[in-house]
Amino acid sequence: MKKQLLPLPKFFFGITLFLIASVSKAQDIPVTIKVINHKKEPVTFATVIVTNHADSNQVFKKVADSSGKAVFQLKKNGQYAVSITSVNYQPIEKGIIVSGGQTVFSFTTEPLPKSMQGVVVTSKKPLMRQEDDKTIVDPEPIAATSTNGYEIIEKIPGLFVDQDGNIYISSLTPAAVQINGRDMKMSPEDMATLLKNLPPNAIAKIEIVRTPSAKYDASGSGGVVNVVLKKGVKLGMTGSITGGMQQGTYGNQFLGFNLNNNDGKRSSNINISVGNRNNYERIKTDRFFAPDSVLQQDAYTRYMSKNIYASYSTTWQLSKKWEFTYDGDISYNKYDNRSHNTNGINKISTAQQLSYSLNNVNNDGYTLSIGSGFETKYKIDSTGSEWTNDFYFTHSIGRADQVFQTSYFFPAFPEGRGDGTIDNDRDYFTGRSDLKLKMKDKFTFESGVQVTINSFRNYTAYFNETSGVRTKDPGRTNTFRSNTNVNSLYLQGSKTFGDNFILKFGTRLENTNMKGQQLVPGDTSFSIQRTDLFPYVYLSKALMKIAGFELRGYLVYRRTISRPSYTQLNPFRRYVDQFLTEAGNPSLRPQFTNNYEFNISVDETPLLAVGINDTKDIFTNVVYQSDTSQSQALRTFDNVGKNKEWYLRGLGALPPGGKYFFVFGAQYNHNFYRGLYENKPLSFKKGTWTLFTYHSLKLDKRSNFTMNGFIRFKGQQQFYELSSFGQLSSSINRKFFKDKLTVTLSMNDIFYTNKNDFTIKQGSVNASGYRQGDTRRFGINLRYNFGIRKKEENNNSIQTEVPNN
Repeated sequence: MKKQLLPLPKFFFGITLFLIASVSKAQDIPVTIKVINHKKEPVTFATVIVTNHADSNQVFKKVADSSGKAVFQLKKNGQYAVSITSVNYQPIEKGIIVSGGQTVFSFTTEPLPKSMQGVVVTSKKPLMRQEDDKTIVDPEPIAATSTNGYEIIEKIPGLFVDQDGNIYISSLTPAAVQINGRDMKMSPEDMATLLKNLPPNAIAKIEIVRTPSAKYDASGSGGVVNVVLKKGVKLGMTGSITGGMQQGTYGNQFLGFNLNNNDGKRSSNINISVGNRNNYERIKTDRFFAPDSVLQQDAYTRYMSKNIYASYSTTWQLSKKWEFTYDGDISYNKYDNRSHNTNGINKISTAQQLSYSLNNVNNDGYTLSIGSGFETKYKIDSTGSEWTNDFYFTHSIGRADQVFQTSYFFPAFPEGRGDGTIDNDRDYFTGRSDLKLKMKDKFTFESGVQVTINSFRNYTAYFNETSGVRTKDPGRTNTFRSNTNVNSLYLQGSKTFGDNFILKFGTRLENTNMKGQQLVPGDTSFSIQRTDLFPYVYLSKALMKIAGFELRGYLVYRRTISRPSYTQLNPFRRYVDQFLTEAGNPSLRPQFTNNYEFNISVDETPLLAVGINDTKDIFTNVVYQSDTSQSQALRTFDNVGKNKEWYLRGLGALPPGGKYFFVFGAQYNHNFYRGLYENKPLSFKKGTWTLFTYHSLKLDKRSNFTMNGFIRFKGQQQFYELSSFGQLSSSINRKFFKDKLTVTLSMNDIFYTNKNDFTIKQGSVNASGYRQGDTRRFGINLRYNFGIRKKEENNNSIQTEVPNN
């Protein structure tokens, strides 16, 4: 039998051969950067930093001489980002293309006006840009119209956030969410709560990684969204006070404070925010459980919460090579949720009502999360070699009290009452050490180890009440514990051939140890130990130039894993209502995905991407009809077979810097599921189109108008088919008091279209329904920026432009 090569599709293999065949040698030539002021006088001793676009690890730094010049040895036909800073002058950040006919580039920097004393100075930056294997998003244009970090992510073109808090990049598999590069290992609901507590102006940038390298956890088949928080400014002290409200059916209010300071040896950052959130969700469902019977449910839930969030970070420059960072955060959320659910069983042929009841459920409680960590960085040399270590621990607790009541109107039965308490405790630790060595012949070696420990404890006690007498409910009382430990090791190498071809390859080894133990009502303990290998390959090549703009191609392959959580494995049955029960499945197997993607960027802006996600042993949320009663359903998880998803994504943009810029994109996803559902053959195909856009128009020097939105045609969520839905939002802001105060008026979901119908027809389950929330909102935000000393912002985002000579 012949051995098969790496299972790359034929078109990927062809592209690989094309890229490798195009490799050519490059030549270093001297390039002069000249810095002058508006009077054509040289700006002496300006700091000039040049970064290679093809390899962001190649950074060159020099100080201009007395004539304002700095000379660098750069690659011919290479593209570089130039950053220039000097005392009492505004920073410059532009791009250059080195050619044989132009080796001298002049930059004119403007002095800081007196009116700018105490005001943060920023330069123009693109909203999105491609850097190596990730897309960098500048949140500043979006933060002005957002009340929290969650809303910023919702407005980023190309990211999609569903009604349950899952974030999607390219595929229909949710992405992993990180904070400062740390995997938080939270449920979508908990992560959404954390992001909603995060002040919008606390975010420095957002990194979108569609196919993560071997450096990242292998459990990221849907990609990674990394929210990077600010750590302070370059010079002096700055801060802001932000407040606002949003009004829909119900209202939200928030107030936040941010302070940054840098004295040259230490930089620090403090964020504090408080908020009050109030919204609702309505779900109507018709489930056909018999040929002539339908269960009709109408559930209306109002969500009310008050939250407090605070974070602190400080970085010390211990020496020229050593850097130490400590950070901590605390998040508190107190909630009071009230749900009203009507249930009716009707005969379809005669419209005869067979039963009618009402469920009222009140859930009130709180969650508290306290985290703390530190990071060290050692700069081994001036070429970019470094050794970093990061350790983080968080302790989370959750306490909830539930009171429920069921009234039976037809046929008449005695009213049912009860209550319960739910206590959760979670400890999470992650520690990692990463080494990066810049070696000879443009080779970069990376290696690292990581340990994560996730410990979870749950105690639930329920009681029924009859005629004023409370008795323990053994069917819903349970106690369980789980511990998950993942130990990882990765090796990765990157080689630059010539000037414009990059090959990166690596592999990651992960050892998983999971133990679960249910103590009450019975022992359902289980233990899982496994070790898996996850290879990674990345190719990048400059393809051609069009009108002076570089087209660069990327080809990426990665194997990933999705592990079932303890709640997905725990077989204990949890009562939802008299018609629905949910439970885990201890027989669940992890699913493995082979990710392939080819994409093209133009001048650092993502342009086109096509990819395939080939998943085996896919597990998902399923609904099975009970064997004992047709009106009863079980919601659980199961391995249903395999799925092949392919997607096509296009993006076009008019770069910022002028009066108007926009981003517009489209994405098509096609899924083909094959396997078994309720032990019957499953074959399910579904295609989905998504359009998204972002626009910004500068009305005058102090006013700006923005508009963003998306529309998804015939969407999909697991085996649920969704009707077309979308959202269009807009805002207008104006600056006052020497640009220190910004007032923003916003309108979210203007036409109230972010709601959808859904259907599911798999196995014995046949249901349809409607879902909507409190998404149309009018808002007003105010942000006041202040500064105590003259400074300039530490700005690492570069806009690629050809400078004037």
